[in-house]
Amino acid sequence: MGGRPSSPLDKRQQQHLRGQVDTLLRNFLPCYRGQLGASVLRQISRELEPREPAGCQLMRSKKLPRVREHRGPLTQFGGHPPRWQPIFCVLRGDGRLEWFSHREEYENGGHPLGSMALTGYTVLTSQREYLRLLDTLCPVSSGEHTQEESDPLLEMPVNFPLFLQHPFRRHLCFSAATGEAQRAWRLALQGGIRLRGTVLQRSQAPAARAFLDAVRLYRRHQGHFGDDDVTLGSDAEVLTGVLMRELLPALRAQTLPGLRGPGRNRAWAWTELLDAVHAAVLARASAGLRAFQPEKDELLAVLEKTLRPDVDQILRQQERLAGRLRVEVQRPLESCLRGKVDTQLSLVTQNLLSTMEAVLSAVQTLLAQGMDRLSRHLRGNSSGTQLRKEVYSFGEMPWDPELMQTCYHEAERSQGHLGQLVVPFGFLGTQSLVFGAQDLAQQLMADAVTTFLQLADQGLTTALDCTQAAQQLEKVRGRVLKELLEFEGDVLAVGSPALTIEGISKDIVQGVLLQRIDRELKKALGASDVSCTLDGCSEAPWDQTGVDEEAEAQRGTCPEQPGSGTEVQSLCPLPPPRTFHS
Repeated sequence: MGGRPSSPLDKRQQQHLRGQVDTLLRNFLPCYRGQLGASVLRQISRELEPREPAGCQLMRSKKLPRVREHRGPLTQFGGHPPRWQPIFCVLRGDGRLEWFSHREEYENGGHPLGSMALTGYTVLTSQREYLRLLDTLCPVSSGEHTQEESDPLLEMPVNFPLFLQHPFRRHLCFSAATGEAQRAWRLALQGGIRLRGTVLQRSQAPAARAFLDAVRLYRRHQGHFGDDDVTLGSDAEVLTGVLMRELLPALRAQTLPGLRGPGRNRAWAWTELLDAVHAAVLARASAGLRAFQPEKDELLAVLEKTLRPDVDQILRQQERLAGRLRVEVQRPLESCLRGKVDTQLSLVTQNLLSTMEAVLSAVQTLLAQGMDRLSRHLRGNSSGTQLRKEVYSFGEMPWDPELMQTCYHEAERSQGHLGQLVVPFGFLGTQSLVFGAQDLAQQLMADAVTTFLQLADQGLTTALDCTQAAQQLEKVRGRVLKELLEFEGDVLAVGSPALTIEGISKDIVQGVLLQRIDRELKKALGASDVSCTLDGCSEAPWDQTGVDEEAEAQRGTCPEQPGSGTEVQSLCPLPPPRTFHS
């Protein structure tokens, strides 16, 4: 579209942005170093805590989180001048979208026309909604009169659009051929967005925990005390988002008045400028964090070596210091909580609990349907080949966006209720909560599927006839569903901070607040007769380490198709040994 500057950023502007990133890193890295110590101490103290028998006995899935690779033809709005043109799109397993001029170029290993990591994007499927969004980016002032030109976005009817919108990156506009294709792409893209967004939240590595705490501490020093979705993405993407939020007011004031042309043309020019700024900031932030990596690795090794031998003494010192601080803040804190928190806490607790209960119920229903489907095939004398196909499909359920959508939708439905947290608490992290609930659903489904397949593989032998094998599967089914029911309890986990004034103060505030949360949880859980036996089950969602390597290894490969198989018995084609092994 028109209104695009020939060069979004000149050398002076690029140099200015590099200086802004360097300043951010100089201020942020001391926070990060301090939180590394806190995170290592927290990990060591957890390792030394006595382990109570876990109420949940689901086996852990060893498969790393991923999205199922999705590919197919689309139409893309782009080029100079912009127009709708056919392309071939591929969503990689690591959540990166690539597009090629045609299928053959992709199949022959050619370079894509373009690619984009989906972190921070939102999928819109309404052309009218997207055009309204463009109109809000560069609104026309009351005294401004512009002659509207024909809008290329409206010259061609877009029946099944897919608009990818980002607050700081260029927009991507696609169109599918059918409603079915549009839905499949929407679900796949949303999975990629979530995978890229929660990479740090899923990790239990001390460095990842320290980074998230350091970002929150840094932002509090900058005057941002509310919680929002700024921590979605990789470490470099998070820091880029932090700086972009700081730069945005000045960018708007300096740039928008100079943009000429129709409103939507100016909106596109504005998104292209933001994309150039974002790219420059991201490149510099990535370089800065890479340069810090050796120091970080050395610091983590030193902390582990020095903290572990003296951890008991350090924890006692922490408790003494916390006790002194608690005396100072307890009375005003209690007064504040009575006036600002207690009146809202019951509603917040119910909203969060109802969301998680709906998500977990959807997981249980979907899992039961999958297990029942396997039992029907076993009772129905399916061939060995067909049964292995069904086992493979069952094992892939956690990564099937269409099947898992019933679970994910329950989390999405909660956004309106969670929006009630904005006014009383200034909470703007609704998307993070929704992603967290969806990640939990996928993790729980993966663990349950793994448990079922391994128990089934252990219990089924060639000595069983068809009826006995089906009965054995029923026993495994009942055991897995029982463990899922035990999972419905606490979904909140909080760790102890380290020996810093900020960390201990936060621990005191959280401790008093969590006492109230625990009281409300007991009321709600007692009223609904839900057992509370989740300790140790939800604390380690998934470590993202190696996900990019696994996604790279998966490229160009297809799931192994079951072979012809061998009939174990003439009356009942039972699976060979380890058929149910995931």
